[in-house]
Amino acid sequence: MSCTSELYLPAAAVVEEAVGSWLKDLLALPADASFALTTGCQMAHVTCLAAARNALLRKSGWDVERKGLNSAPAIRVFANDKRHGSIERAVRLLGLGAASIVDVPTDSQGRIIESALRELLGTHDAATPAIVIVQAGDFHTGAFDDFRALIPLAHRHRAWVHVDGAFGLWAATSPGYCQLTDTINTADSWAVDGHKWLNVPFDCGYAFVADREAHRESISHRASYLTHDFEARDQIDWNPEWSRRARGFPTYAALRQLGRKAIAELIERCCRHASALVSQIGRLPGAEILTEPIINQAMVRFLSQGSATSEEEHDRRTDEVIAAVAASGEAFFTGSTWRGRRVMRLSVCNWQTNQADVARAVNAIRKVLVDSAESTRNDRRSLL
Repeated sequence: MSCTSELYLPAAAVVEEAVGSWLKDLLALPADASFALTTGCQMAHVTCLAAARNALLRKSGWDVERKGLNSAPAIRVFANDKRHGSIERAVRLLGLGAASIVDVPTDSQGRIIESALRELLGTHDAATPAIVIVQAGDFHTGAFDDFRALIPLAHRHRAWVHVDGAFGLWAATSPGYCQLTDTINTADSWAVDGHKWLNVPFDCGYAFVADREAHRESISHRASYLTHDFEARDQIDWNPEWSRRARGFPTYAALRQLGRKAIAELIERCCRHASALVSQIGRLPGAEILTEPIINQAMVRFLSQGSATSEEEHDRRTDEVIAAVAASGEAFFTGSTWRGRRVMRLSVCNWQTNQADVARAVNAIRKVLVDSAESTRNDRRSLL
């Protein structure tokens, strides 16, 4: 028997088809959209934007799969100025170049400003292919773009609309939060991660494309040493890899075990814990809430208590608190930079998180702040 991949097992193919259908239903995406199970949201972006490149250049009379990008019409990519780094990586991997990205101004929550996008598209040459990337769940704030306004605006300018829904697209499964994704199904492609809110292992991303032909043409390849079925769905026609694990199984298991109701409860529970975590941290001395949770993401920072303070000292203080909490072993938070300021980023997406975990994390931060304040008072006394 020759070596083969899990990918080619008939059971894996059937499970993948079931998973794709279930995910589209859960996320309220078009039932006839194509889909791919990728290594993560990074490759989901690559897959979706490869389909966008194919469709846009085809409309411009250019066969990119045969001719490549040399002498092809340039594609401009409009994306928010606080976008996740995976967007730029996808654009680079597809040969479009980071210089093709046009920064679209955002508001204080990281949402695209509609008037700014309208102005940029208005000055854009209609003959130049365009992609507009909107966001479901900002990495720092959890904010959602105004899909009802932005998607029709982009389509009026004949742009392909891609949704970065890495974790925020899961809000569509919740009756309490699905309004955030209203009309998102009118976009052209969507990317989302499974390892975040669905809690499946790493190496599980999902790509969905409304234009099935563009998706298939940008990915598919035929070879004489492979067996192809021209009627049934062949997974390798939709994914950027041939040899890969049958990642449909862990997703199938999670969806089958949880069901629609439990997934919605998981989303809403994490959002409640995030809100509690932020509000309780915000009441601690020296803590400042920068953004309240829209879903499960938010930011806080910690202020220097010295007599002469500056933004640099607040930044340093924030990093010191993050490091001290991590060193305690009680909780783990990461730092980031948001609009030039150092922040502690909060994200709750683990299905096991409970109220006791929230209290334990808050107590860990409280202890760091109290110990630090006591140390400062002792230092001042020693100088007297």
